[in-house]
Amino acid sequence: MPTLLHLDASPRGDSSISRQLSAAAVAAWKDKHPGGKVVKRDLTKTEMTFVDLDWIIGAFSTPDQLTDSHKSALALSDTLIDELLEADQIVIGTPMYNFAVPAVVKAWIDHVVRGRKTFNYLATGPEGLAKGRKVIVAVASGGSYDQASGMEAYNYEIPYLRHILGFIGITDVTFVQAGGTMRVAQGQVSSEEFMAPLLKQIKAAV
Repeated sequence: MPTLLHLDASPRGDSSISRQLSAAAVAAWKDKHPGGKVVKRDLTKTEMTFVDLDWIIGAFSTPDQLTDSHKSALALSDTLIDELLEADQIVIGTPMYNFAVPAVVKAWIDHVVRGRKTFNYLATGPEGLAKGRKVIVAVASGGSYDQASGMEAYNYEIPYLRHILGFIGITDVTFVQAGGTMRVAQGQVSSEEFMAPLLKQIKAAV
């Protein structure tokens, strides 16, 4: 059964542009895979934990060395990795905060980028273990930070996501940049007008 992992990171609810775009991607995927399974993970409603000493020791220990504290620290990581590896395709809707990923997205990354689970180090260098998956990322930002804006150098989010996903073997990544959402908030452009070309990009990417 084809499986899609749907991640959202905006706290804005239904008014979130990144959520609207990720939902459109999921709907288009369902049209193509009517019998498919969608796993929804709202990172804003997940009690995200962070890498601590027990997590680090546990991640670098063999199963027989794990204490209850190690297992507890790794429990969320195990769940998130299982969701990632079960999926054939991943849709991520995320805002840009201070030119980079929100804290909940970084926490998700820190949990799923884990040695012996999603990558290994070989004599020739790192090897990603999550190969063969396709990812669509909808990134919403108040300003425009694409090449046409002349502000691309401020965009640390997309290069980082492309690099870290590639590190675990996922290289088929499409980014849909919803830059300039502040124009919608200020009434300079209607939501429908703003969304129309982005929805076309989403449909083409699925």
